[in-house]
Amino acid sequence: MANGEFDALEREVVDHLFELYPTAAVSLGLHTYDGRLPLSERVATDRWLEKAATLEARLKKMDAASLPEDRKIDRLLLELLLAGPRFDLAEIEEFDRNPMTYLAALSLTSYIARDYAPVPKRVEGIVRILEGIPAYLEGGRRRLRAVLPRPFVSLAISMAQGLPSSFAEAEEFARKESADLGDRVASARQRAEAGLQEFQDDLKTRRLPRANDAFALGAKLYQRLLYVREGIERPFTEIEKAGRADLERNRRRLEQIARESRTSIPELLEHLNADHPTSADLIPTARSLVDGARRFVEEHALATVPEGARARVEETPAWGRSLSTASMESPGPFETASDEGIYYVTPVDPAWSAKQQEEWLRSLNRKMLANITAHEVYPGHYLQFLHLRRAQGSLARKVYLSPSFVEGWAHYSEQLVIEEGFGAPGVYAEVAQLHDALLRDCRLLSSIGLHTAGWTVAQATALIEKEAHFEHLPAEREAIRGTYNPEYFCYTLGKLAILDARAKFLTTRFGGALRGFHDTLLGFGCPPLGLLERLFTGVPS
Repeated sequence: MANGEFDALEREVVDHLFELYPTAAVSLGLHTYDGRLPLSERVATDRWLEKAATLEARLKKMDAASLPEDRKIDRLLLELLLAGPRFDLAEIEEFDRNPMTYLAALSLTSYIARDYAPVPKRVEGIVRILEGIPAYLEGGRRRLRAVLPRPFVSLAISMAQGLPSSFAEAEEFARKESADLGDRVASARQRAEAGLQEFQDDLKTRRLPRANDAFALGAKLYQRLLYVREGIERPFTEIEKAGRADLERNRRRLEQIARESRTSIPELLEHLNADHPTSADLIPTARSLVDGARRFVEEHALATVPEGARARVEETPAWGRSLSTASMESPGPFETASDEGIYYVTPVDPAWSAKQQEEWLRSLNRKMLANITAHEVYPGHYLQFLHLRRAQGSLARKVYLSPSFVEGWAHYSEQLVIEEGFGAPGVYAEVAQLHDALLRDCRLLSSIGLHTAGWTVAQATALIEKEAHFEHLPAEREAIRGTYNPEYFCYTLGKLAILDARAKFLTTRFGGALRGFHDTLLGFGCPPLGLLERLFTGVPS
């Protein structure tokens, strides 16, 4: 197949992917997909699967020998871009067993947060989404099985309860531009919320009373998940072994710090939590930490910070506060408006009791907030997506976002800055980093246990309480997350893969220069972990 034919097939595969997941295209900055919801009706997804199989067959039939090495890699990426959704639809049947699948697509943040087009144009997309919600959710309601896993139903109900505040924010956004636009959103919002209420009522009255605990994928599908998301054929038992070894390393280091400090781990953590900003100082503290983290990356030559980089710190929108402590809204690789990112930090709720407010601020203590900032902003997600925007890679490499590469880089960033002295002098910056690392290790082990070894939520909760030093309630929430999100193994899995690549290539190909290694790594895009060594092997030494 000639390169021109491959280019055309690449475009066809990407276009087909976004027929199923248009909201993913919008988040990447492809605004021709504004106003479109994912497919929900079985007849539509069956047609999608038929065409995906045809496209996959065409990819496999092509003469790979006629392609340059970089396009051979792109061919594998395209195969995985099709294999992932096929796995979701036909193998684990996510659209049939998980109501959260439908609700996750209803966020309007992409339209509100980024000034990529005039407000009336963005409102047009918002209105189309809201108008489509009743039919979209009705299709999901008809499709979902009568008996669903209990955690999926319970969390979907919580998600549905939070969405009206997102719709209200969209109306407020439109009304600031004009009363007419506000009225258009209000009208569409009313119908959308009625459809959402029907969906929620169905979950409460029909699904929840019959729900069960049959959430596990099983060993065969779990192994398949690793391949379709990350191109990994390594047995998950080896990944579990690596995760346990990482947990042991982090535990030993935390114990060592406690011994050298002549204190206990609970006392270390108490000291950490007690040093927190006030409610009024939370956002200003986060802004200061962003500036400091950027200076640290630049002064220590950890990676190139592109010109135009600007991360704005804002309070998390009201509708997202129940699900997020902090998050990063990065510009997608196809976004043309600006490089600006939005770092959301969730503030104290004035309606909370004094005890609740104090608990929240303790969880966002100064060192933990610095660790979160390294993860979300510099050198984490924001810097990562700035490099993705500038990467010279193909369409496939702009579109493919490996969950374990994305989150693995951010988690690796936390460890990287501590290795280079961020937060010194004193041990508490490292204590915060280790506390988060132990949680991510527990997520990986819980994911494998819950989905391949018959673990209960109680078993996973006990692991997180013991090893990550969590109280029971947050530990249980973390364990429940593993039932519906087995891919929360991604943090530790990705971090370990990057550390392995660093051990192999930093000295031999980059002369020990961290900036060269990291810039090259980020220049790959967000590839599946199974391709990392192959990509580095192609880098001239």
